[in-house]
Amino acid sequence: MEGGAAPAGTRESATDEPLDQKAAPAVPAPADPWLVCHCKPRCEKKFAELMRAQRFEHYLPLIGSERRYGTRIKRFSKPLFPGYVFAQVPRERKALIYQQDLLARAIEVEDTVRLLAQLADIKALIASGLDFRLTPQLAKGHRVRIISGPLKGVEGQVEDPHNPRGGVLLSVDVLQQGLLVPIPAVDLKVLP
Repeated sequence: MEGGAAPAGTRESATDEPLDQKAAPAVPAPADPWLVCHCKPRCEKKFAELMRAQRFEHYLPLIGSERRYGTRIKRFSKPLFPGYVFAQVPRERKALIYQQDLLARAIEVEDTVRLLAQLADIKALIASGLDFRLTPQLAKGHRVRIISGPLKGVEGQVEDPHNPRGGVLLSVDVLQQGLLVPIPAVDLKVLP
């Protein structure tokens, strides 16, 4: 995903106040929990509209994108994190977020202060207009699948995510050996 073409971050809330990235770490955790709302496919904007209608604090980071159809160019905004909306929902009203069958599940955030600081950082990045792309956070030993290039579909383990030559270890268990292949993180999908 690219964020440089026409980034358009939005913060949806009942008050439409900007997310204050400097104040977030100092603010105590609110009484109402923040949730990571995992939406059904292509339902993020509809879910954000439901949050707005219910007057729940929420954030759906959007980025600008464009698609070419012959000689025409169509510009639109799409979610930075496909399938996810962040929302603060009172526990006693949580059932309302499932009313339109847009949500697969909602996961309560344990460290709200950290989440709000990270969301403020994301908003600042989107507003900056700098180019960026979404990549998985990798750790040594994570199982991954290569998603592009000549090794597409091959699975292995992350050997050293901080070393550009580290890459992915393809194992031959019966020989107790492996092959280390340098693969960029953007070409990897973390497996469960």
